[in-house]
Amino acid sequence: MPSFETVTLSVEDHIATVRLNRPEKLNAMNLAMWHDIRSAFQHIDATPEIRVAVLEGEGKAFTAGIDLQMMMGLGAQIRDECDGRTRENLRRIILDLQDTLTSLERCRKPVLAAVHGACVGGGIDLICCADMRYCADDAWFSIKEIDIGMTADVGTLQRLPRLTGEGMARELAYTARRVDAAEAKEIRLVNRVFESPEALRAGVRAIAADIAAKAPLAIRGVKEMISYARDHSVADGLNYNATWNAAMLMSADLQEAMMSGMSKRPPAFRD
Repeated sequence: MPSFETVTLSVEDHIATVRLNRPEKLNAMNLAMWHDIRSAFQHIDATPEIRVAVLEGEGKAFTAGIDLQMMMGLGAQIRDECDGRTRENLRRIILDLQDTLTSLERCRKPVLAAVHGACVGGGIDLICCADMRYCADDAWFSIKEIDIGMTADVGTLQRLPRLTGEGMARELAYTARRVDAAEAKEIRLVNRVFESPEALRAGVRAIAADIAAKAPLAIRGVKEMISYARDHSVADGLNYNATWNAAMLMSADLQEAMMSGMSKRPPAFRD
């Protein structure tokens, strides 16, 4: 198990729990946290024992978004006597932050985001990369970047319109207004609202346990197909799906699922 400075990672019953862990800073995403998030999901992807992951926050909030001290320190980090190289350095940093969040999508295992309290700015970018999103009734969401004079640049503007529709995504990005839990469900940002943070954690873990009990290879295939279909035509998606199943269908998972069904017992799948 790798060690982390700003997140915790635990594994139980095939479920990994990644918890943002800077509660005194409302889990503001400093540079160490960006690196820790990527490392955690690389570990989850590479560990056969882990079949599904839950992402949550410690303390009063999911996350207050990108750490403003990190933002303020970027100038010194990118500075070069050549203006072009300064801009290139900034671009590379932005691409690296984008890659951190994309690590949730690259992870072959489903990722369930469980949001309580504030989910602001970079937090929206983060949860948009999860397979599913759930929240407690105290949760609220805001694309805050416009209020600090910047264009959100690590994924919200690319992923959110596919979840909520373009018009709603534009409204939220242009205004930075708060979205409460009920509206988040109405606009399809989250799948379900739970009555408290405690109920959220229990409910999301139950969903994760249900996923973890399914055929792991098939679950990984479902994630791959849905993610691919989002960015390709129907014809391309069908073609890739056929190729995937030509390679993966005749598996031990398929045999175990059929045999357990016939003998009316729970299946026991390999990791």
